[in-house]
Amino acid sequence: MAKNETVRLPQETRQADEEAFLALKAIAGYSPANQTYSLATVTARYDAMRAAEEVELRAQNALDAARDAAIAAQWEYHNLILGVKDQVIAQFGADSNEVASLGLKKKSERKAPARSGKAGK
Repeated sequence: MAKNETVRLPQETRQADEEAFLALKAIAGYSPANQTYSLATVTARYDAMRAAEEVELRAQNALDAARDAAIAAQWEYHNLILGVKDQVIAQFGADSNEVASLGLKKKSERKAPARSGKAGK
């Protein structure tokens, strides 16, 4: 299988790696020929990975909070504009140019409802 190191590892792989690390810590006398794979190096990389995941989690929480704040601000503004439209209608009337300037239809521009004939005639 091709390695794509730009995508997140599957949960099963991460869990297996963690279990292997815990097992490695329990091996007495582990002394690899290549010091790149020493327990100290693996422990340092594990700690760095956990720190990076913690930073990611904090950033995700900050993003979620910022998104919630932006959504709340949008709704507050939208509801305020709806109130403004109601106030303009109340102050200037439903058929005024001021109502039209807000993007609403004047009362006189609305199509009158058409009567529908009875089906049997």
